Amino acid sequence: AYVVDQLQLSDLLHHMIAGGPTPVAPFSHATEVNGFVFLTGQMPTDPNDDQKPLPEGIEAQTRRVMDNLILILKGLDLTLADVVQCRIYLTEFQRDYAVMNETYVQYFHPGKLPARTTIGVTGLAVGALVDIDMVARRVGGSEGVGTIGVGGRWMPAFAGGTGKELSLMPVS
Repeated sequence: AYVVDQLQLSDLLHHMIAGGPTPVAPFSHATEVNGFVFLTGQMPTDPNDDQKPLPEGIEAQTRRVMDNLILILKGLDLTLADVVQCRIYLTEFQRDYAVMNETYVQYFHPGKLPARTTIGVTGLAVGALVDIDMVARRVGGSEGVGTIGVGGRWMPAFAGGTGKELSLMPVS
C-alpha cells in the first residue's frame, strides 16, 4: 500500500545573500525547493572585494571557497551540518587532489561527511583552481517529500510542481 496522500509542495525560491560573494556569472547564490537547498559553486574570490587577486595555491583557495559557501549557508540559516552532497571541480586534479582533501575535511565533523564527487576540469571561471557546489537539506523542510511503501520496503517519493497536491493510489 502507498502511504503518501495529499503531499503539499513548496514554491521554488531564489536566494541572493547580502554580504555573499559577488557572482562571477548570472546566477542565484542558492535555490530552494521541497526542503532542499542547492548552492551554486563558489569561486575563491574575496566576498568583500571581488577584484582582489585570488589566494595563492590550492589550500588557500579551498579555504576561501569553503568560507564563501559558509557565508551563503549562514545567510540561509543553515550550516555545513545540513549539507548532504558536494561536487568539487579541480583544474589540476593530480597535483591538487590530496591537499584539497586535507583542507576540505577540516570543515566537517569526523564521520559526518556529505556525499561527494570530485571532477577534474580544464578550466574554471576567474582562473580558479577549485570550485565547490553543495546541496543542503533544511531540517523540518520536508514539504514535497514523503515515503512510499512498496513490497515491504520504504523509498522516498518526490513531487514536482508548485502548490499542487500528490495522491498516490495502489495499483492493482
